Amino acid sequence: MASRKTVQNTHIGTQIRDLHGALLDIMSVMNRPQRDAVLVREAAIALDRVLFPLLVVIDRFGPVGVVDLAARVGRDYTTVSRQVAKLASLGLVERKADARDQRIRESAITPKGKEMTRAVDAARERIGRRIFKAWGQRDVSELVRLTRKFADAIKDEA
Repeated sequence: MASRKTVQNTHIGTQIRDLHGALLDIMSVMNRPQRDAVLVREAAIALDRVLFPLLVVIDRFGPVGVVDLAARVGRDYTTVSRQVAKLASLGLVERKADARDQRIRESAITPKGKEMTRAVDAARERIGRRIFKAWGQRDVSELVRLTRKFADAIKDEA
């Protein structure tokens, strides 16, 4: 059994480098401001593209504090705090005290914000269908399964 692990590990260095390269390619596309602009346009919503990623992350991970939110989007927490205040003024999120620590203010999606993120989800699905149109269902399922497995493993490592 030990020899089998050794054989499997001989190519892992190259595979990790290739995986890292693929992830960098994906992240560079996902982090382009134009990508967010395409999703906003495809979703037919009126929202500043700077606020767009925050709304999506609050929807997916909320209620969420500003420090955690800032870390998730790679921005300074003071900037994120101002941007969340803007989302709140638009009625897309609400800010409230954390149930465990009253000093922490968390942001949660409002029904108006949820309506907007549903439009974004539908736009993302339309775009995804175009991207995966030449893929077989099995390949898409494997990609999703393995990506989730990797995401869970990398979260545990961090």
